[in-house]
Amino acid sequence: MKAILALEDGRFFEGESFGATGARVGEICFNTAMTGYQEVLTDPSYRGQIVAMTYPLIGNYGTNSLDQESGSPHVRGFVIEELSETPSNWRSEMSLDEYLRKWDIPGVQRIDTRALTRHLRTRGAMKACLTTEEISPEEATQRAIEGEGVIGMDYVREVSTPEVYQWDPNDELSKPWTIANGNKTNQPSLPPIRFRIAAYDYGIKQNILRLLRQKGFGVTVVPASTTAEEVLALDPDGVFLSNGPGDPAALP
Repeated sequence: MKAILALEDGRFFEGESFGATGARVGEICFNTAMTGYQEVLTDPSYRGQIVAMTYPLIGNYGTNSLDQESGSPHVRGFVIEELSETPSNWRSEMSLDEYLRKWDIPGVQRIDTRALTRHLRTRGAMKACLTTEEISPEEATQRAIEGEGVIGMDYVREVSTPEVYQWDPNDELSKPWTIANGNKTNQPSLPPIRFRIAAYDYGIKQNILRLLRQKGFGVTVVPASTTAEEVLALDPDGVFLSNGPGDPAALP
Protein backbone atom coordinates (compact mmCIF):
# COMPACT_ATOMS: atom_id res chain seq x y z
CA MET A 1 0.00 0.00 0.00
CA LYS A 2 1.25 3.45 -0.90
CA ALA A 3 2.06 5.97 1.86
CA ILE A 4 2.96 9.65 1.77
CA LEU A 5 5.12 11.63 4.16
CA ALA A 6 4.42 15.32 3.58
CA LEU A 7 6.24 18.11 5.41
CA GLU A 8 4.62 21.44 6.15
CA ASP A 9 7.10 23.29 3.90
CA GLY A 10 5.86 21.38 0.84
CA ARG A 11 8.57 18.70 0.60
CA PHE A 12 7.09 15.23 0.36
CA PHE A 13 8.25 11.62 0.08
CA GLU A 14 6.36 8.62 -1.28
CA GLY A 15 6.89 5.11 0.05
CA GLU A 16 5.27 1.85 1.08
CA SER A 17 3.02 1.43 4.11
CA PHE A 18 3.66 -1.02 6.93
CA GLY A 19 2.24 -1.25 10.42
CA ALA A 20 -1.14 0.40 10.89
CA THR A 21 -2.99 2.42 8.26
CA GLY A 22 -4.50 5.87 8.49
CA ALA A 23 -3.17 9.41 8.87
CA ARG A 24 -1.11 10.97 11.66
CA VAL A 25 0.31 14.47 12.11
CA GLY A 26 3.18 15.36 14.41
CA GLU A 27 6.56 17.01 14.55
CA ILE A 28 8.98 15.11 12.31
CA CYS A 29 12.38 14.29 13.79
CA PHE A 30 15.20 11.83 13.16
CA ASN A 31 17.28 9.35 15.14
CA THR A 32 20.74 8.23 14.02
CA ALA A 33 21.10 5.12 16.22
CA MET A 34 22.17 1.91 14.48
CA THR A 35 20.17 -0.27 16.91
CA GLY A 36 17.46 0.24 19.50
CA TYR A 37 14.44 1.04 17.37
CA GLN A 38 12.07 -0.49 19.95
CA GLU A 39 13.59 1.70 22.65
CA VAL A 40 13.02 4.70 20.38
CA LEU A 41 9.38 3.75 19.80
CA THR A 42 8.71 3.44 23.54
CA ASP A 43 10.72 6.48 24.67
CA PRO A 44 8.21 8.96 26.19
CA SER A 45 10.39 11.83 24.93
CA TYR A 46 9.05 11.12 21.43
CA ARG A 47 5.42 11.70 22.43
CA GLY A 48 3.61 13.54 19.64
CA GLN A 49 6.41 13.05 17.10
CA ILE A 50 6.94 11.13 13.86
CA VAL A 51 10.40 9.56 14.01
CA ALA A 52 12.66 8.75 11.05
CA MET A 53 15.56 6.32 11.49
CA THR A 54 18.66 7.11 9.40
CA TYR A 55 20.09 3.59 9.64
CA PRO A 56 18.97 1.88 6.40
CA LEU A 57 17.70 -1.51 7.67
CA ILE A 58 15.23 -1.58 10.55
CA GLY A 59 13.35 -4.50 12.10
CA ASN A 60 15.99 -7.20 11.63
CA TYR A 61 15.82 -8.44 15.24
CA GLY A 62 12.08 -8.00 15.78
CA THR A 63 10.55 -6.78 19.04
CA ASN A 64 10.05 -8.23 22.50
CA SER A 65 8.44 -7.37 25.83
CA LEU A 66 11.73 -6.62 27.62
CA ASP A 67 13.40 -3.98 25.44
CA GLN A 68 10.91 -1.24 26.22
CA GLU A 69 11.55 2.14 27.84
CA SER A 70 7.92 2.42 28.97
CA GLY A 71 4.68 0.46 28.89
CA SER A 72 3.75 1.36 25.31
CA PRO A 73 5.00 3.21 22.20
CA HIS A 74 4.68 6.99 22.09
CA VAL A 75 5.54 7.93 18.50
CA ARG A 76 2.78 8.94 16.10
CA GLY A 77 4.47 7.47 13.06
CA PHE A 78 7.64 5.64 12.06
CA VAL A 79 9.72 6.34 8.95
CA ILE A 80 12.44 3.99 7.66
CA GLU A 81 14.31 3.16 4.48
CA GLU A 82 13.92 -0.64 4.44
CA LEU A 83 11.89 -2.99 6.62
CA SER A 84 13.30 -6.39 7.52
CA GLU A 85 10.23 -8.60 7.18
CA THR A 86 11.87 -11.72 8.64
CA PRO A 87 13.36 -10.91 12.06
CA SER A 88 16.15 -13.18 13.28
CA ASN A 89 16.85 -13.12 17.00
CA TRP A 90 16.26 -15.63 19.78
CA ARG A 91 14.56 -12.94 21.88
CA SER A 92 12.14 -11.82 19.18
CA GLU A 93 8.43 -12.17 19.98
CA MET A 94 6.88 -10.39 16.99
CA SER A 95 7.99 -8.49 13.91
CA LEU A 96 8.18 -4.70 13.79
CA ASP A 97 5.26 -4.67 11.35
CA GLU A 98 3.12 -6.71 13.77
CA TYR A 99 4.21 -4.53 16.68
CA LEU A 100 3.14 -1.29 14.98
CA ARG A 101 -0.17 -2.82 13.90
CA LYS A 102 -0.79 -3.95 17.48
CA TRP A 103 -0.34 -0.38 18.74
CA ASP A 104 -2.10 1.29 15.77
CA ILE A 105 0.97 3.21 14.63
CA PRO A 106 1.47 3.76 10.87
CA GLY A 107 4.89 3.25 9.33
CA VAL A 108 6.37 3.97 5.91
CA GLN A 109 9.39 2.40 4.23
CA ARG A 110 11.28 3.05 0.96
CA ILE A 111 11.96 6.61 2.16
CA ASP A 112 15.37 8.23 1.66
CA THR A 113 15.71 8.95 5.37
CA ARG A 114 19.15 10.51 5.00
CA ALA A 115 17.85 13.02 2.45
CA LEU A 116 14.97 13.69 4.87
CA THR A 117 17.45 14.20 7.72
CA ARG A 118 19.60 16.62 5.69
CA HIS A 119 16.46 18.58 4.83
CA LEU A 120 15.40 18.81 8.47
CA ARG A 121 18.89 19.84 9.56
CA THR A 122 18.83 22.64 6.99
CA ARG A 123 15.24 23.84 7.37
CA GLY A 124 14.71 23.13 11.06
CA ALA A 125 11.94 21.45 13.02
CA MET A 126 8.56 21.22 11.34
CA LYS A 127 5.32 19.28 11.30
CA ALA A 128 4.57 16.41 8.94
CA CYS A 129 1.65 14.22 7.89
CA LEU A 130 2.14 10.48 7.42
CA THR A 131 -0.83 8.98 5.63
CA THR A 132 -1.95 5.87 3.76
CA GLU A 133 -5.16 7.55 2.61
CA GLU A 134 -5.69 8.20 -1.09
CA ILE A 135 -5.04 11.93 -0.98
CA SER A 136 -2.69 14.17 -2.94
CA PRO A 137 0.67 15.31 -1.56
CA GLU A 138 -0.72 18.84 -1.52
CA GLU A 139 -3.63 17.80 0.69
CA ALA A 140 -1.27 15.91 3.00
CA THR A 141 0.90 19.02 3.22
CA GLN A 142 -2.12 21.08 4.22
CA ARG A 143 -2.95 18.58 6.97
CA ALA A 144 0.60 18.94 8.25
CA ILE A 145 0.24 22.71 8.33
CA GLU A 146 -3.07 22.58 10.18
CA GLY A 147 -2.19 19.69 12.50
CA GLU A 148 -0.83 19.56 16.02
CA GLY A 149 2.91 19.78 16.56
CA VAL A 150 5.06 20.15 19.66
CA ILE A 151 5.21 23.92 20.16
CA GLY A 152 3.00 24.92 23.07
CA MET A 153 2.12 21.31 23.91
CA ASP A 154 2.36 19.86 27.42
CA TYR A 155 2.82 16.17 26.69
CA VAL A 156 4.43 15.63 30.08
CA ARG A 157 0.96 15.41 31.64
CA GLU A 158 0.21 12.47 29.35
CA VAL A 159 3.34 10.42 30.05
CA SER A 160 4.18 11.13 33.70
CA THR A 161 3.31 8.57 36.35
CA PRO A 162 -0.01 9.33 38.08
CA GLU A 163 1.33 8.35 41.51
CA VAL A 164 4.51 7.91 43.52
CA TYR A 165 6.18 4.50 43.31
CA GLN A 166 9.39 2.73 44.28
CA TRP A 167 11.46 1.56 41.33
CA ASP A 168 12.25 -2.17 41.36
CA PRO A 169 11.87 -2.81 45.11
CA ASN A 170 12.73 -6.51 44.67
CA ASP A 171 15.78 -5.90 42.45
CA GLU A 172 14.33 -8.00 39.64
CA LEU A 173 14.43 -5.48 36.78
CA SER A 174 17.72 -3.67 37.27
CA LYS A 175 20.35 -6.38 37.02
CA PRO A 176 22.75 -5.91 34.09
CA TRP A 177 21.66 -7.84 31.01
CA THR A 178 23.94 -10.65 29.84
CA ILE A 179 23.68 -13.63 27.52
CA ALA A 180 23.27 -15.73 30.66
CA ASN A 181 19.99 -13.95 31.41
CA GLY A 182 18.32 -16.34 29.01
CA ASN A 183 18.47 -19.13 31.57
CA LYS A 184 18.64 -16.88 34.67
CA THR A 185 22.06 -18.17 35.70
CA ASN A 186 25.19 -16.29 36.69
CA GLN A 187 23.45 -12.92 36.72
CA PRO A 188 25.58 -10.10 38.11
CA SER A 189 24.37 -8.94 41.52
CA LEU A 190 23.37 -5.38 42.26
CA PRO A 191 25.32 -3.25 44.74
CA PRO A 192 23.70 -2.35 48.05
CA ILE A 193 21.66 0.85 48.14
CA ARG A 194 23.91 3.64 49.43
CA PHE A 195 21.73 6.67 48.70
CA ARG A 196 18.03 7.25 48.11
CA ILE A 197 16.88 9.75 45.53
CA ALA A 198 13.58 11.15 44.25
CA ALA A 199 13.27 11.06 40.46
CA TYR A 200 10.85 13.43 38.74
CA ASP A 201 9.06 11.61 35.92
CA TYR A 202 8.72 14.06 33.03
CA GLY A 203 8.82 11.08 30.66
CA ILE A 204 11.55 8.96 32.21
CA LYS A 205 13.01 5.94 30.44
CA GLN A 206 13.17 2.68 32.36
CA ASN A 207 16.82 2.21 31.45
CA ILE A 208 17.64 5.41 33.36
CA LEU A 209 16.04 3.84 36.42
CA ARG A 210 17.90 0.57 35.88
CA LEU A 211 21.23 2.37 35.61
CA LEU A 212 20.58 4.45 38.72
CA ARG A 213 19.92 1.27 40.69
CA GLN A 214 23.04 -0.33 39.25
CA LYS A 215 25.05 2.59 40.66
CA GLY A 216 23.73 2.01 44.17
CA PHE A 217 20.76 4.37 44.25
CA GLY A 218 17.33 3.52 45.59
CA VAL A 219 14.83 5.46 43.49
CA THR A 220 11.41 6.85 44.38
CA VAL A 221 9.67 8.06 41.20
CA VAL A 222 7.32 11.01 41.60
CA PRO A 223 4.80 12.62 39.21
CA ALA A 224 5.79 15.74 37.30
CA SER A 225 3.30 17.81 39.31
CA THR A 226 4.89 16.95 42.66
CA THR A 227 5.72 20.05 44.67
CA ALA A 228 9.11 20.79 46.18
CA GLU A 229 7.60 20.44 49.65
CA GLU A 230 6.28 16.96 48.83
CA VAL A 231 9.66 15.85 47.53
CA LEU A 232 11.53 17.24 50.54
CA ALA A 233 9.10 15.39 52.80
CA LEU A 234 10.51 12.15 51.37
CA ASP A 235 13.89 13.18 52.85
CA PRO A 236 15.91 12.10 49.78
CA ASP A 237 19.69 12.27 49.48
CA GLY A 238 19.24 13.82 46.05
CA VAL A 239 16.73 14.78 43.37
CA PHE A 240 16.89 13.58 39.75
CA LEU A 241 15.10 15.41 36.91
CA SER A 242 14.33 13.27 33.86
CA ASN A 243 13.98 14.41 30.29
CA GLY A 244 10.63 14.32 28.57
CA PRO A 245 8.49 15.31 25.58
CA GLY A 246 6.85 18.45 24.30
CA ASP A 247 7.63 22.12 24.66
CA PRO A 248 9.39 23.06 27.93
CA ALA A 249 7.96 26.58 27.62
CA ALA A 250 4.45 25.14 27.93
CA LEU A 251 5.10 23.61 31.34
CA PRO A 252 3.91 25.53 34.42
